[in-house]
Amino acid sequence: MVTTLAAVELPVWAWERADVRQALRSRDIGAVFRYAQQYAGASQAKIAAAIGMTQGRVNEIINGRREVSRLDVYERIADGLDMPDDARHLLGLAASREKRSGGAAFDLAAFPEVVRVYASQASAREEIQQNARAAQQLDVLAVRGLGLIGLNDSLLRACLPREQDGHGLQVRILLLDPESRALAQRAAEIGESTESLAGGVRLAEARLRELAATCDIQVYRYGMLPTWRVIRTDSTMFVGAFDAGWEGHESATYKVMETPHGPLYRGFRRMFDAILDGAERTV
Repeated sequence: MVTTLAAVELPVWAWERADVRQALRSRDIGAVFRYAQQYAGASQAKIAAAIGMTQGRVNEIINGRREVSRLDVYERIADGLDMPDDARHLLGLAASREKRSGGAAFDLAAFPEVVRVYASQASAREEIQQNARAAQQLDVLAVRGLGLIGLNDSLLRACLPREQDGHGLQVRILLLDPESRALAQRAAEIGESTESLAGGVRLAEARLRELAATCDIQVYRYGMLPTWRVIRTDSTMFVGAFDAGWEGHESATYKVMETPHGPLYRGFRRMFDAILDGAERTV
């Protein structure tokens, strides 16, 4: 007889990992169970009790000897692993029965691309750095980039050097052209002199040039008034906004992950590539 016990609870960040999300999209329940073991420290017996299965059945699924195909079983698994709504969507299930107020139009769980919202860049610092250290490609769209990558204590600089002369890491940085009208407009928006802001961009370029020996780095100047601030680490983006009322690092930061049909990740990447096409390379 199977008795359902308390749900197995994975850390929130585990559901946001690319490998876990891919397992959910492909409905690879064996992999999902293995991640529950890895990230929640759950035994096969505990997983079985949480989802209303026998331990033997869980073992068969983990080892690829049995597959899950029934919708009601997927629902039991989602409930037993206490899946957040965005994970349930990736698995092909509806949101949990405990609906949040405001309707789907205001519920980020209805849009599995947006997996987390941080109050500012500082709140996302640890996760951005963790992603950057493991990334093969890093793209940055900024204004001057000193706080992101230009200074020794900036967000990303310590994440860039790799062993073997940085092989495997490609970095592309877009900075606002210090000679453009857009830079003068941005300086006025944030109450800074054009000379100071332009000097910051040139300093960032000089400091980024120092990294050429440790990674494949390309630095470009663009000339349009910036709207979005983007950090892309492979298939994950951290997106904020520039506005007259705040600088980019003060903006709320959205963690956006690539999905098969989602428009946000693709749209931001297309925007980055379009700006890059019209930019001038300086490093």
